[in-house]
Amino acid sequence: MSAVLVGTSHGTDDPAGQAAVRALLDGVRAARPGLDVREAFVDVQKPEVGEVLAGAVRDAGAAVVVPLLLSTGYHVRHDIAQAVAAVNASDGGVAVAAEPLGPHPLLVDILADRYAAAEAAHGPFKSDDAVVLAAAGSSVAAAATAVEEVTSALAQRLGRFVTPSYGAGAEPRVPAAVAAARAAGGAAGAPGAAGSSGAPGAARVIVVSYLLAPGYFLDRVLEAGADVVTDPVAGPAAAEKADPRLVQVVLDRYDAAISS
Repeated sequence: MSAVLVGTSHGTDDPAGQAAVRALLDGVRAARPGLDVREAFVDVQKPEVGEVLAGAVRDAGAAVVVPLLLSTGYHVRHDIAQAVAAVNASDGGVAVAAEPLGPHPLLVDILADRYAAAEAAHGPFKSDDAVVLAAAGSSVAAAATAVEEVTSALAQRLGRFVTPSYGAGAEPRVPAAVAAARAAGGAAGAPGAAGSSGAPGAARVIVVSYLLAPGYFLDRVLEAGADVVTDPVAGPAAAEKADPRLVQVVLDRYDAAISS
C-alpha cells in the first residue's frame, strides 16, 4: 500500500475556492488511480491536518502531507510540521511533509498562460503597461525569496519587467505596488528582471495572481486598483477540472517526498 497523500490547503469560506481545491485533488486521484488522496486544512475549514494525517497513518502506515500552498510560511513550518512531528512521535507509522507547490517551472507556465488569457480578453497589452505579481505573502524570508524567483522567471518568459507584491507579511503590499507601478510605468529596462522599471506613464496595471484559488487574498487583489487581474493559478472560478500541470506539481511534490 502506498503512502496516503494528504492535500492540505489553507481553507477558505469562498465556495469557488473550496471547489477549486476539491477539483485539484480530484485531478490528482484521476491522474494516479489507486492513490489514497485525502483533503485537510490548516485554517478556516475542517478537518484539520493533524486529524487527517493521524487517520491516514493509522490506516495505511505512511502518509505524505502535500501543502497546497504556493510558498513556505507559518502554516508549512508550524501547523504542518507540528502535525507531522506529532504523528511520528506516536510510533504508529511514518509521516513526512512535502515541499510547498512553488517555486516550480510548471507554475510559471501556468502564470504565463493566465497572463495570455487576460491579454486575449483585455488586450493587447502595451509596452508601457506595468505588470505586478501578487502573492499571499509571509513573514518568513524564504517565502519572499521563492516569490522573487517565480517573478524573475515570469519576467523572463514575458520579456518584460514584473514587480513582486504581497497580500501580507512582506513588502511591497499589493495596493502599494499597483500605485507605484501606475506612477512609475513598466516599460524600460531589460527583460527578465523583477522590479519597477521607472518609465513614466504606464497605460494600465496588470496584476498576475500568484494565488492558488479564489478567496480572501484574491478579493483583496481585486480591490487594489489594478486595471486587469488574471485568474488565479487554479484557473477561472467556473473551471470544473483542474489544470493538469497543477496536478503534476502536486504529484511531483508527493513523489519527491516519498523518495527522500
